[in-house]
Amino acid sequence: MSLPRQPSSATRARHALTTLLCLTDAGEDTRANLAVLISEACSNAVIHAAPDTTVDITIRIDDHVCVLEVGNRGVTPDDDTLAAGLPAPLTVGGRGLPLIAALADTATFVAGPPDRVLLRITKHLTEVRDA
Repeated sequence: MSLPRQPSSATRARHALTTLLCLTDAGEDTRANLAVLISEACSNAVIHAAPDTTVDITIRIDDHVCVLEVGNRGVTPDDDTLAAGLPAPLTVGGRGLPLIAALADTATFVAGPPDRVLLRITKHLTEVRDA
């Protein structure tokens, strides 16, 4: 889906993911982690995307894994940014990518056209919700 570069797009993406996850047996902790992951990725895209562009989101779910891809026009940060530690406690911002790295099974920026940023996040659906 392609959403406008505005804060409400993170909420819309999270609602779409939540709806799709209802069709799976993913446990509550996994669902909650995925909600945080897509919210942080979309928020970062909204903040850092080039003006007057969209945030492009792909959600793929199979029996065992969920892959989220969040893309936008802009400059791809160094891959080391995902491995960076959290900023000082009183620092405003800078927690999104470290949080994504901590909650995802894998998270990486995928090479593409020079003016495109694509973050691919993978989370295994190993937890099964109670019947």
